[in-house]
Amino acid sequence: MAMALRASMRSAASAAARPTLLFRAPQPTLHRKYSEATAVPTSTLAGSGTLHPAEHARIQRDAGLPNPDPAADSASAALVRDVAPYMVATYARPPPVFVRGLGSYLWDVENRRYLDFTAGIAVNSLGHCEGGVTRVLVDQAKTLVHASNLYFNAWTGALSKLLVEKTIASGGMHDAAAVFVCNSGSEANEAGIKFARKVGKVVDPTGEKVEIVSFRNAFHGRTMGSLSATPNPKYQAPFAPMVPGFRVGEYNDVGAIEGLVTEKTCSVIVEPIQGEGGVQVASEEFLVALARRCREVGALLHYDEIQCGLGRTGEFWAHARLPAEAHPDILTTAKALGNGFPIGATIVNGTVAEKIKIGDHGTTFGGNPLACRVAHYIVERLSESELLEGVSAKGELFRDGFERLRSKFPGLITEVRGRGLILGVQLTEDPAAIVTAARERGLLVITAGTNTLRFVPSLVVSEEEIREGLGILEEAVVATRG
Repeated sequence: MAMALRASMRSAASAAARPTLLFRAPQPTLHRKYSEATAVPTSTLAGSGTLHPAEHARIQRDAGLPNPDPAADSASAALVRDVAPYMVATYARPPPVFVRGLGSYLWDVENRRYLDFTAGIAVNSLGHCEGGVTRVLVDQAKTLVHASNLYFNAWTGALSKLLVEKTIASGGMHDAAAVFVCNSGSEANEAGIKFARKVGKVVDPTGEKVEIVSFRNAFHGRTMGSLSATPNPKYQAPFAPMVPGFRVGEYNDVGAIEGLVTEKTCSVIVEPIQGEGGVQVASEEFLVALARRCREVGALLHYDEIQCGLGRTGEFWAHARLPAEAHPDILTTAKALGNGFPIGATIVNGTVAEKIKIGDHGTTFGGNPLACRVAHYIVERLSESELLEGVSAKGELFRDGFERLRSKFPGLITEVRGRGLILGVQLTEDPAAIVTAARERGLLVITAGTNTLRFVPSLVVSEEEIREGLGILEEAVVATRG
């Protein structure tokens, strides 16, 4: 039905020439169609509650696209022109300006709807504006927001206890013992790096055990410690020199581990699934060998599950399927932990916890009761067995769709990688055109690594929404083949 509605807006010749699509998007087009949308009132944002006549003219010119990017004289563009000069330009953003979200959808200033397969970059795992999150946030905001880490509060400890209990119960990190709560993934990794350096100093008073190993294509953050563990010249070069004492290895290279991890190594930091690096999955053989070598030389093993953890693979932690000998000493998380509210956490075992003393680390806002109560609710939800089982099933639905696209476009799609709902589709070309074409048809997708389309939707995305998105994705691919 949706395909027929969209086709009716195109010329008969164009419609007749289009290849047969594998997927049918079930949602009626008018819900995503720009020309039938009513503008969100923007008087407080851009000085106008209606679309400029020139914008209506542009809509008519682009009637073949359900969601053409806003024109230069649109309400969105006016808002951007008004505020962008006051923002440090650290991101290259496309034209839409989002003002509302619900479930798997976002709406922009012009009230156009987008199916969101990015989830705020693997953040909104329960969807946008999930009712329980909103209720908890509002209730706690009326009670206590911040009192500082000079005092105990009701929720920092409750969240820490829950994370430890759920982690052990999930089959992951069997000796999880304590948690440091902060504000972001970079901060969580920064804490893990500092803790590893401290432990190294304690076990080796000579001060030689300070090296930290990370891996090619890793992404651990943008603060100086986490950035030093992110061996990508694009991120590191403008801020060189990096913090000394970091070494780089090849991901999944078992044979190189012995020479890479030495008596001078205090920690090895690794993502069980590299997200920014192109959705590369670490093999069990690699992680087990890495863990064994760490034990041999007395180094800590640090798993960064900021993107791949908290249910995204269909297990509470991505490493949970590994044998206990390959469990980490340090485990970091963020992103989904707050479902959009800023929070991160560094989980450590007793060996690490006992060596961290008062004054060794700290944070002003980390562990505030508002963030921790929100995260407590989210951890309870993301550990539900029914939700985790659904993630695995939905991941298979995505994979089936990608493989069908691959069979239709073998010269474009070479591989599908990932687990659960962190998936990468490897292309033979730059995906930028497909990303744009998908967005202008009402689907948000992002990239990772080199020529990889990354799919990290909410964990509560429905099967109908997945099929709708696959249909739009195929339309976008077809549109870029001409």
